[in-house]
Amino acid sequence: MTDTAVTTAAASPSTDAKDPFPVKGMDAVVFAVGNAKQAAHYYSTAFGMKVVAYSGPETGRTDRVAYVLESGSARFVLKGSVRPGTDVAKHVAEHGDGVTDLAIAVPDVYAAYEYAVAHGATGLEKPHEIEDENGVLVRAAIAAYGDTRHSLVDRSRYKGVYAPGYVERAPLVEPNARIFQAIDHCVGNVELGRMDEWVEFYHKVMGFTNMAEFIGDDIATDYSALMSKVVADGSRKVKFPLNEPAIAKKKSQIDEYLEFYGGPGVQHIALNTGDILATVDAMRAAGVEFLDTPDSYYQDEELRDRIGTVRVPVEELQKRKILVDRDEEGYLLQIFTKPVQDRPTVFFELIERHGSQGFGKGNFKALFEAIEREQERRGNL
Repeated sequence: MTDTAVTTAAASPSTDAKDPFPVKGMDAVVFAVGNAKQAAHYYSTAFGMKVVAYSGPETGRTDRVAYVLESGSARFVLKGSVRPGTDVAKHVAEHGDGVTDLAIAVPDVYAAYEYAVAHGATGLEKPHEIEDENGVLVRAAIAAYGDTRHSLVDRSRYKGVYAPGYVERAPLVEPNARIFQAIDHCVGNVELGRMDEWVEFYHKVMGFTNMAEFIGDDIATDYSALMSKVVADGSRKVKFPLNEPAIAKKKSQIDEYLEFYGGPGVQHIALNTGDILATVDAMRAAGVEFLDTPDSYYQDEELRDRIGTVRVPVEELQKRKILVDRDEEGYLLQIFTKPVQDRPTVFFELIERHGSQGFGKGNFKALFEAIEREQERRGNL
């Protein structure tokens, strides 16, 4: 591995009408979980999300239940099996709770699917229409890394609560206030040597372009390392960083994930918030655990010189262990949760952006050291 770090910003977001794979944004992040009702309660109480829809035996679905939760434009769908041997049950048995589907909203499912398959994607569901009294929803699906899929969804002609087969559902817990507004990006971990393969997949299949690249010392510590590239659609509405492990002295966070998840999958989901201080306070009060950052991070004069003036005193960030980074476009504030299930796999990032469209490159070393401290406590470093 080289000893330099490179960040390459792509050209300004494209508005070209000839985009071969136009997208509207993220439609939903779909999870397979061991207990959907309890997971829905957790994301309601701890993440401030609102349950809006339900599907299960009461609605004619005899093999599983599903809860739909929303916060602003962010939508999670939590699926749990009510019988052994189902696809959901098998996914949970092999991977633990995790993401099965990064669903993308597109203006034309038929065209998107045809383009993707013609350029090498494996089709999982051909385009089809699902209809009820609330209209028509169009969807298809293609395979991605590991057992992850991308559903392609057009809900422009559907006015129901989520999809046919779902009914409106009263919140399990009525949130006091919305504490995040949107999905910023979704990060995937893949095996050693396969990151470029999947980057090329998104180039060919979806017409995505590289937004950033991270290699070298700025994305490594004394013990573990990884390499990362970020692909995004032309409008930058959908961003998928992709990580692979790199050779290092000890087991990296990517190695640990791949071992406990049982292969490639979604490592973390970043959520946009307009007030990260209030969000962290609310989530921590509800029991969410965040990675710790040592006080020395905030006392570093080089850091203070580099970040300049931000909207809150550094002392307030230090109190909450929030990281800060600045680039030529502006700055961002970010913090990462610990894994939110028993296996040390899926976690979340909270991010507040002020101009910067980066990913906190200046915080990578501090973040990885924090993750390594948790790995060591688990005996997995």
